[in-house]
Amino acid sequence: MTVAADYGGASRPPAGGEASPEKLLTPVLSAFWDQPESWTLETYRRHEGYEGLRKALAMPPDDVIAYVKDSGLRGRGGAGFPTGMKWQFIPQGDGKPHYLVVNADESEPGTCKDIPLLFANPHALIEGIVIACHAIRSHHAFIYLRGEVVPVLRRLHEAVREAYAAGFLGRNILGSGLDLDVIVHAGAGAYICGEETALLDSLEGRRGQPRLRPPFPAVAGLYACPTVVNNVESIASVPAILNRGKEWFRSMGSEKSPGFTLYSLSGHVANPGQYEAPLGITLRQLLDMSGGMRRGHRLKFWTPGGSSTPMFTAEHLDVPLDYEAVGAAGSMLGTKALQCFDETTCVVRAVTRWTEFYAHESCGKCTPCREGTYWLVQLLRDIEAGEAVPGDLDKIADIADNINGKSFCALGDGAASPIFSSLKYFRDEYEEHITGRGCPFDPARSTLWADNDAHLGVNA
Repeated sequence: MTVAADYGGASRPPAGGEASPEKLLTPVLSAFWDQPESWTLETYRRHEGYEGLRKALAMPPDDVIAYVKDSGLRGRGGAGFPTGMKWQFIPQGDGKPHYLVVNADESEPGTCKDIPLLFANPHALIEGIVIACHAIRSHHAFIYLRGEVVPVLRRLHEAVREAYAAGFLGRNILGSGLDLDVIVHAGAGAYICGEETALLDSLEGRRGQPRLRPPFPAVAGLYACPTVVNNVESIASVPAILNRGKEWFRSMGSEKSPGFTLYSLSGHVANPGQYEAPLGITLRQLLDMSGGMRRGHRLKFWTPGGSSTPMFTAEHLDVPLDYEAVGAAGSMLGTKALQCFDETTCVVRAVTRWTEFYAHESCGKCTPCREGTYWLVQLLRDIEAGEAVPGDLDKIADIADNINGKSFCALGDGAASPIFSSLKYFRDEYEEHITGRGCPFDPARSTLWADNDAHLGVNA
């Protein structure tokens, strides 16, 4: 089958001498996920585990910060903020305790990289935590994990126990004089706690709601003390940088977005999964590796960074998946959650389900998000059911505009993004729902969000 038929029409002849798609992968965090008992300390140490920590502990803390900053590592949690710069913001000599908090509250639709990483290779995170705490002069670290993923919670607890027993956590780590305790905290299942200040409130025992900033966590975070909040993948990437060198890390990716990262490919693709590759790879290349869209179907739309990022279409197959290129094309790289939908998927239905999620997960603290997401859901349900009028399209765009950039945190922006982008690329489909008095798509032909179990797995 041709590339155009598989991917949606944006065909491109292969360049002469191009490397095979599989050679574009750069397995680092995922290098031994498929090995027996990959999560154990023994397996991790066989693959140069904790060697980066030894090198880091031999360096002054400020030099470690500078090294990570020079590597160009950017936060893998969605915003892409330089990791070393975030560490540098922690004030020194202030007489207060410093804290590191790892955000493992992964729960956005389509985002699924941190949980597999923690399940298969938790020691990469623990080693990164020790390096980061040495750099910011912290003696206490917290891992805030989504509470529903009990198998990961158990595996993470066991990895922390192994690290304590081996001397990588606790008192006088590897004779360096560094004392560090790590606490694994299970959250209670609120998406809003993925926002860093809501996470801090939850850790302190309060209801998880975003804080007004400033002050920022680097000045007054956990327990009103200087705090660094990093994503799991951000911290887990640090050991390899210290062990193999910043030049090695910069040899991958692009100038402003260097290094490797995990791309989560899901949806109507032949082989969904985690693909660890340099920043700047394209969806076309990832689909080449994964066998393309499911047989007999073509790409219709996709998200580059999860459901909170503006959607793309088949015309964006060759956009380099790094922070700059995706931003220039009108979306955000986010968490690299590449959800791919084929022509059987109703855009209105997909956007409605996403919006229902954001309305349900809104903490209710600010009016634009609390009220706006509610009314977006009501209007979208009317459109999907064929009970809307033409003016409702302008109404949902206006409500989304009143949420975007005006809510207390980024949840409101994430709820508005699918609205704007779907109206931009698929307004005619919305209009068809209104003029045709209902959805023209047969839900039995789509494998996503089926109405009952009989529809699951149907491959038209």
